[in-house]
Amino acid sequence: MMGKSSLVVPQGDQTTSGTAPRPLVLGITGASGLIYAVRALKHLLSAGYQVDLVASKAVYMVWQAEEQVRLPGDLSQQVLFWREQAGVESMGTLRCHAWSNVGATIASGSFKTSGMVIMPCSMSTVGKLAAGLSSDLLERAADVQLKERKPLVLVPRETPLSLIHLRNLTTLAEAGARIVPAIPAWYHRPQTINDLVDFVVARALDQLDIDCVPLNRWQGHGQGQGADA
Repeated sequence: MMGKSSLVVPQGDQTTSGTAPRPLVLGITGASGLIYAVRALKHLLSAGYQVDLVASKAVYMVWQAEEQVRLPGDLSQQVLFWREQAGVESMGTLRCHAWSNVGATIASGSFKTSGMVIMPCSMSTVGKLAAGLSSDLLERAADVQLKERKPLVLVPRETPLSLIHLRNLTTLAEAGARIVPAIPAWYHRPQTINDLVDFVVARALDQLDIDCVPLNRWQGHGQGQGADA
């Protein structure tokens, strides 16, 4: 079990544009599809963002099942682990928080952030958030985003969706959360699994006005359109 503290390994605090935005909170739950979180982390750190990461308790089991790799419990090792998985050794700033540390900075509305993305988001987490429950740091941080009316983006990874799932997602959408299902598109002509994953990551980060994922965006069919040369 992880310790009670949070740990930061400073790697810079500016984006490639030279500005220093508020930290982005990245929540990772035990839903299948941890590659979404890894790719999001890769693009955010590569662009110089500060990321406050919190992985739920279930992530440890799911990571072992999906990747046959153990997620370290020690926070100093966890920072290095996530950087290694993302393939970003030194750019951006990454701070990892223990799921049990409900006294962390991101648990308070007074801690200024640019928003929070939960990717992937399990239906268990969706249900707890819809009911206003905060049993760990990830859920508390998400609840803070809602009460402070800050952007909260959920990337649910489940199929099929039951009526309970749909009602819980509707409740969260009505409360201000943005729902971005993990559904890739095809018009950008994906060639690899990463291409499919990155489309979802890009659309999720779009909700926060963050454009750091290389993406062939839709340009129209090209018929009946005029433009200056």
